[in-house]
Amino acid sequence: MRLLVVEDDVLLGEALATGLRQLGHAVDWFGDGAQADAALAVASFDAVVLDLGLPRGDGMVWLRRWRERGLMLPLLILTARDGVEERVQGLDAGADDFLVKPITIDELAARLRALVRRAAGQAQAAWQHGALQYDPATKVVLWKGAKVDLTGRELALLEALLSQSQRVLSKAHLLEKLYDWSGVEPESNALEVHIHHLRRKIDPQIVRTVRGVGYAIGSGEGIA
Repeated sequence: MRLLVVEDDVLLGEALATGLRQLGHAVDWFGDGAQADAALAVASFDAVVLDLGLPRGDGMVWLRRWRERGLMLPLLILTARDGVEERVQGLDAGADDFLVKPITIDELAARLRALVRRAAGQAQAAWQHGALQYDPATKVVLWKGAKVDLTGRELALLEALLSQSQRVLSKAHLLEKLYDWSGVEPESNALEVHIHHLRRKIDPQIVRTVRGVGYAIGSGEGIA
């Protein structure tokens, strides 16, 4: 997943970004709502983690502004405010979940997976696509019951394709899901290399190329 973290506490922001990256996610972290707003305008994120006590505008203000603008991606409030009134206000303003600090990275990641899964209309925790099974929590991929070992980028690519299995996704969109702005600049052929590895490790037809448009999850041998 490509995640946006909005947290003004430097130590916590760095810890959240590092922890989520270690779990295989692309993460962009900003210290205020204005920076996050600019990022949302140019990049495709799967979910937002939003603090409320932000400089240059309270997080609740930004939440309402984004929802009024029609931005409907999953959003989780992560704050030190633990009053019932704040929880009610946050959820009524459009938040999909509300967590009170401190939290563990594992719980935060699980909550985000659940939000993204529901947004995609996926009821089950594991993705099932014919003979292919993928569990985002454990990062285990099974092809016809046999485990497939994939790198973090390959897993992120497979997850992006599975999450929108009815769509053809552009190269630019897929690269946004794989790489954040942390300083790692992808090679010009990085996406094609990852796709080649998925086809080699799983099945030659597991990723479908739509010439001039992009890529989609393919049928693959054994997929109905």
